[in-house]
Amino acid sequence: MKILLGTHYLAKTGGTESYTYALAMELKQLGHDVEHFAIVRGGVSSMLEEQGVPFMSSSNYDLILANHYTVVEKLWPYGFIIQTCHGNIAELEQPSYDADAYVAVSEEVKNHLLSKGIKTVKVIHNGIDCQRFFPKNPVSKKLTTVLSLCQSEVANYFIRKCCEQVGVTFLHSNKFIDNVWSVEELINRSDLVVGLGRSAYDAMACGRAVLVYDYREYMGEFLGDGMLTPETIEKSLLCNCSGRASRLQFDEQAFIKEMLKFTPELASWSREFALEHFNIKRAAQQYLDIYKGTDFKQEYLALKLRMNDIQKDDARTLENMIADFEHQKEVLQTTFTKKNQKHLRAIRMLLWLVIVLFVVLAAYIFFSRL
Repeated sequence: MKILLGTHYLAKTGGTESYTYALAMELKQLGHDVEHFAIVRGGVSSMLEEQGVPFMSSSNYDLILANHYTVVEKLWPYGFIIQTCHGNIAELEQPSYDADAYVAVSEEVKNHLLSKGIKTVKVIHNGIDCQRFFPKNPVSKKLTTVLSLCQSEVANYFIRKCCEQVGVTFLHSNKFIDNVWSVEELINRSDLVVGLGRSAYDAMACGRAVLVYDYREYMGEFLGDGMLTPETIEKSLLCNCSGRASRLQFDEQAFIKEMLKFTPELASWSREFALEHFNIKRAAQQYLDIYKGTDFKQEYLALKLRMNDIQKDDARTLENMIADFEHQKEVLQTTFTKKNQKHLRAIRMLLWLVIVLFVVLAAYIFFSRL
């Protein structure tokens, strides 16, 4: 199939950018003809092109996977389009009614879309390239290193203080300050990762324990679901491991207690869970299943056929209008010619009359002088 992946930003590393890259690589590996589109291009779009995923070059695709409503509004005329909404707060994540089908990354986002009048929404969790994000080395038997992928320096300062109190090495990477593509290298240097959303999924795929926690300005508070375990993961996933499911608040002692729940067994379980639920291979197939779904596809094809019929009707109407115009033109030309011929005959008759009168007058004058 000819597939186009579209997202608003493909400039720097971020959750949606990593998702787009992973999905493009997987679809390409499955043998599909894959291209990409971005309103803001940059480093990630260049990486896609280097991997044989060119920028949009056609006006017709079998399937378009779009991430933001701005992208849907630009691409909807070019094929069957599925919009994936990665959140329910940011403006870019709001649904566009020009999409043909909708995907939400969590039940929370699904409910948000339903409240917006979208009738059918499929939940597909963030897909992770589990061959890129994998355990390159084992975790320690006892917690020794914590990596913060928090997007708040306030949160990083708090976590650093907690690590110092128990003699644990603190690492951090804030994508807004030190944008790093190969984040899997940092993850594999740690035992425990602190972060939200895709950061949590990346870490789980690398076989690391995960503590869901951060401060986000758009939330206006510190939020967390705590340590992800077999008992807490399902609840956290309801809100995309954003911290909004439990909204736990931690002081230093409570956070240290949560960190110390770390065990190598918990890290091993994280990897297995990611392979089963977050694998990009599974996510890619779910998107293809939506496209192949009878209801979606039949509605789209019926609409497309109707559009073609309308275009054909319009073409026939235009042809008839042109034919009528040509006929009217011919009639006018014939009428104009006939009128011209009448005018010419009248002028000729007038000229002959003038000549005859002139001859008669000349003859009269001549004979009068005799």
